[in-house]
Amino acid sequence: MGASYYNILGRQIGSHHLAMATLGSIFAASYFSMSGGSKKQAPAAPPINASSSDELDFIKKFMEQDEKKAAPAAKH
Repeated sequence: MGASYYNILGRQIGSHHLAMATLGSIFAASYFSMSGGSKKQAPAAPPINASSSDELDFIKKFMEQDEKKAAPAAKH
């Protein structure tokens, strides 16, 4: 007794090869479908829409001061 063979595109393929190919493709498809897509990084802060360079400097300084004030509170 031996393994059974199938004619596929003019070639004889063993049933054990067909079984391994079927299982491999099922596992590969399930792995790729469950892995999810790549997640895009959101920007750390929204863009600053300042009308002048003075306003931009003021906003940046204010943000830096606010971060300094929030840093000691975050340590707790």
